[in-house]
Amino acid sequence: MDLRTVTVTRYITPLREGGSLPALAEADDGFKYVLKFRGAGHGVKALIAELLGGVIAQKLGLQVPELVFAELDEAFGRTQADEEIQDLLQFSKGLNFALHFLSGALTYDPAAEEIDAYLASKIVWLDAYITNVDRTYRNTNMLVWHRELWLIDHGAAFYFHHSFTNWEKSALTPFSFIKDHVLLPKASMLDQVDKEFKEILNPQVLLEVVNLLPSDWLQWEGVDYTAEEIRTIYHSFLCNRLANSALFINEAKKHREC
Repeated sequence: MDLRTVTVTRYITPLREGGSLPALAEADDGFKYVLKFRGAGHGVKALIAELLGGVIAQKLGLQVPELVFAELDEAFGRTQADEEIQDLLQFSKGLNFALHFLSGALTYDPAAEEIDAYLASKIVWLDAYITNVDRTYRNTNMLVWHRELWLIDHGAAFYFHHSFTNWEKSALTPFSFIKDHVLLPKASMLDQVDKEFKEILNPQVLLEVVNLLPSDWLQWEGVDYTAEEIRTIYHSFLCNRLANSALFINEAKKHREC
């Protein structure tokens, strides 16, 4: 599979306060996108998590807005009046990441929207697998659009890569943060989902996902690995975690029973 590449033509507005300052932007294909910047917060590692988490979700049949690479020209943003945004755009020249903007979508409200146990179990499984700490009651990172649930914002997943030490141990974490997942109370079909998802994902599928990572995002300061070696580590992490899914499934079930 391949992701399209668009060129950002217009910065419209920042979407929320915070360190990452994602923005609503328009691209040369005429569509609007939620743009995530390589110059923000955790830099390219957040973009890597967005790509891997989003594409894996799509492979598993979950709804995710179209994911694209987004080019920022070197001159883009020089006319921005806000100095913080101007700096962000300047530090983000080159290849960034974006999600198609779902116009009119509403933030998922667990008190107002019913989700069946099967879908809830799929999303909990995904987030436990990719170690996504950011799908909680405080920040659900899900949208309701055309009466369907859409997943967004996977930049907090794969948190092992911020230190990138002892990834083998990180691959085998039971992921205790799953206790805070907004959909955990509804996720009563984890064993069935685990069986189904392990049939969908396999080393070859995961290799296709990891190979989407641009080499440009894998040139890390202070790390001696080549881009291909970093891809191999991500692939090994995903394969090891999948083979040992009982660790995080049992952790999730334990917290459901509490």
